[in-house]
Amino acid sequence: MPLLLALASGLAWGAADFLGGTSAKRRPLAAVLLGSQLAGAAFVGALVLLRGAGPPSRGALLVGLAGGLAGVIGLGALYRGLAVGKMGLVAPTTALSGAVPVAWGLLVRGERPGPLQLAGVAVAIAGIVSAARAPDPDGGRSTKGLGLAVLAALAIGMLDVALDGAGREDPFWATLAVRAGALSALAVAFAVRRPALSLGGPDGLRIALTGILDNGANLAFAMAADAGGLLALNGVLGSLYPVTTVVLARVLLRERMTGPQRAGVVAALAGVALIAAG
Repeated sequence: MPLLLALASGLAWGAADFLGGTSAKRRPLAAVLLGSQLAGAAFVGALVLLRGAGPPSRGALLVGLAGGLAGVIGLGALYRGLAVGKMGLVAPTTALSGAVPVAWGLLVRGERPGPLQLAGVAVAIAGIVSAARAPDPDGGRSTKGLGLAVLAALAIGMLDVALDGAGREDPFWATLAVRAGALSALAVAFAVRRPALSLGGPDGLRIALTGILDNGANLAFAMAADAGGLLALNGVLGSLYPVTTVVLARVLLRERMTGPQRAGVVAALAGVALIAAG
């Protein structure tokens, strides 16, 4: 069950990225971010109220808040890196975020997956990076945006670590705390930058669905931790979101996939199979 929940989180995160990306082509990015965050907060807030369970420890809530802040930093670094650097460098580097929870699980938690599962982790991460790699007309000679991509990978990876840590006490409250941290960070950023915001219009439903999928993914990942899953394995399965996004773009938008991207998808699926078999 933990592996299925973690895999579901990777699929939902990828679908959310796909919807958010297509919405951002027609609407200001600030509006997409705020609208999706508000919709996601309403979704998980309603679930918390329906459950009726009290909040977990202060430490778990603080970890969740910190995870939300890390997630916003990661997104900001990713978008800025894509703006100033090469997608062929920034996207696959950011996709290495899955290595962060793996390292945390192995080195900090002392987790010991089986040999077959460790092989699956390595194959899946390699596949994720390959699937996220976009064609680079400059042949990869430029390193602009690399630092931002590394920051994005670390921050997004720490979001997974925070969801895992807080989710072991209460996955629903952990997800709500993450969203509260993200909204707080966005509120400060918007107060400083004062971007144009318009949350209505025909894309409102798509933006709201983006937030619901994103928070559903957060919840599934936290529930995987609550179910006793290993962070080193959950982190890799949750990091499959670039593969999901690439496949959705191919199926729904008819975008062309390069040879390395196709090989990456196959490798990622093979890695998942090895993890499950182990």
